[in-house]
Amino acid sequence: MSPQRSTVEAPFGARSYRIEIGPGLLAEAGAHAAPLLPRPRTAVITDENVARAQLPALRAGLAAAGIEADELIVPAGEGSKSMAELTRVVEWLLDRRIERDDLIIALGGGVIGDLVGFAAAILRRGVGFVQIPTSLLAQVDSSVGGKTGVNAPQGKNLIGAFHQPRLVLADTDALRTLPRRELLAGYAEVAKYGLLGDADFFAWLETRGPALRDGDDAARIEAVRRSVEAKVRIVARDETERGERALLNLGHTFGHALEAATGYGERLLHGEGVAIGCVLAFALSARLGLCAQEEPSRVAAHLSRMGLPTRLADIPGPLPDAEGLMAVMAQDKKVKAGRPTFILARGIGRAFVARDVDPEAVRAVLNEALAERGAA
Repeated sequence: MSPQRSTVEAPFGARSYRIEIGPGLLAEAGAHAAPLLPRPRTAVITDENVARAQLPALRAGLAAAGIEADELIVPAGEGSKSMAELTRVVEWLLDRRIERDDLIIALGGGVIGDLVGFAAAILRRGVGFVQIPTSLLAQVDSSVGGKTGVNAPQGKNLIGAFHQPRLVLADTDALRTLPRRELLAGYAEVAKYGLLGDADFFAWLETRGPALRDGDDAARIEAVRRSVEAKVRIVARDETERGERALLNLGHTFGHALEAATGYGERLLHGEGVAIGCVLAFALSARLGLCAQEEPSRVAAHLSRMGLPTRLADIPGPLPDAEGLMAVMAQDKKVKAGRPTFILARGIGRAFVARDVDPEAVRAVLNEALAERGAA
């Protein structure tokens, strides 16, 4: 018997949409999308890996509803979040005569969702799109909330727009095809929701996280639902990240700097950077006297038990020194008056936005982590 599906409503007035969560949604994608289409035609953009694993099921699901679909397959990986690939996607959509009232479909993980969402935002000054996230990271985080964009040489996600999808279909069956490392990278974003605002959820993850990791469908659906509900609550109050929405970046100021320092490649996946970043954010909070000294250890213990990296020593290859990492942080898109924004915590589930953090405390946390790496 299949686990129960869940529906979460994203309340954005005239731009509100549904987030459907559960197994078998790819096969029903046409039925879900048809009411939103002015004509039975769409365009699907995906990557090489997802095309092999999931595109046949989506193709059949659309055909079952009589929907024709053009398809574009882009290279897999963070390298596709570029201005060059964005140009290719937009020009391909224009060649297919996609109109302003049409919908395009993003089938894939966070890279595809961000890239295609941004293409939708700028094509004809805004066309609709459907998110069909196939990774855990995309299902719990990047597919919801309307952030879209591409990377620049100066840093991650520095070029983009807020553009809400019209529908999100999170088919949990797709998680079965994920490599274990990619699944775990997505889990870091799940844990983030407990760490930033829901201590009970984090305690649930400490108990049920291993089952989720090892394939328990009910645990996966519950984790996606609770993560999405948390994100929707925050985004509905601060859609364009002028205040509270920044909480969703817990671990990301450190994590994005580490991603940039490792070249956005296989050395460090986004979720792995977030995992290490969350530990560093709690270490910084403890150093500043904001939370108990035991809290960073609890965070690190759970993430490590799940199989995620939690230390700079877990990253292979060379890293910049503390000054180099802080210079990368200074390019973060959340910088205000030249100073990075950090998400700190008074304890698990009690995060807050800090815009005036002592650089010496940040430097000390990084130097300590780098010294541990040197001793490893």
